[in-house]
Order: sequence, then C-alpha cells, then structure tokens
Amino acid sequence: MNARRDNRNNRVSLFDGIEEGGIRSSSLYSSSHEIDEHDNEQALDGLQDRVNLLKRLSGDINEEVDSHNRMLDRMGNDMDASRGVLSGTMDKFKMVFETKSSRRMFTLVASFVVLFLIIYYLTR
Repeated sequence: MNARRDNRNNRVSLFDGIEEGGIRSSSLYSSSHEIDEHDNEQALDGLQDRVNLLKRLSGDINEEVDSHNRMLDRMGNDMDASRGVLSGTMDKFKMVFETKSSRRMFTLVASFVVLFLIIYYLTR
C-alpha cells in the first residue's frame, strides 16, 4: 500500500506546477519578456528535477529487476538440482522393483517373520 502512495506522490511531484495550458505565470515582473524568461528558467529547473527523479526511479527499478532475475536464476538452478536428485532416486526405485524375483521376495518376507517371532518370544 505504501508503494502505491509513494508512486502517487512521485507522480504529483513530477507534474506539480504544470497546468493544462503550460506553466503557471506569476505577476512579479513588469515586462512580458522578463516573465517569459523567468517562467522558462523555472520550467527548465522543474524539468531537470523531474528528469533526475525519473532517472533515480528507473535506476531503482533496474536494480530491483536485476536482483529478482538473480533470485529466479538461483531458484531455477535449485529446482534443476532437486529434479536431478529425485529422478535419480526414482530410477533406483524402479531398478529395485524391476529386478525383484518371487523367490527373493519370499525369502525376505519369511526372514522378517522369523525374526519378529524370535524377538517376540525373547521379550516375553
């Protein structure tokens, strides 16, 4: 919410002092030439300030975009590494389940049952 308020304040400061027809005129000087010259210098100073503000804003935006790009690159690299580890693990699981034989599985289950029974009778 503060970013929107700051953005609105920046817009107001950029276009402050400019009316639809141009720059506001002041009645401080007697001749129109002095008024025009003074108004031009004020407008030039105002534009220079606005250009500097826009330059700072665009530099800040550039830094923010660069930092987000670096963060996204790191996240992409981390995701690729995780994907590689997971695919390696899945390949190992597939290999284990594909190379099983029914005799080995029976021997494994029977040995666990016998081990369980031995532990059960010893702890009783």
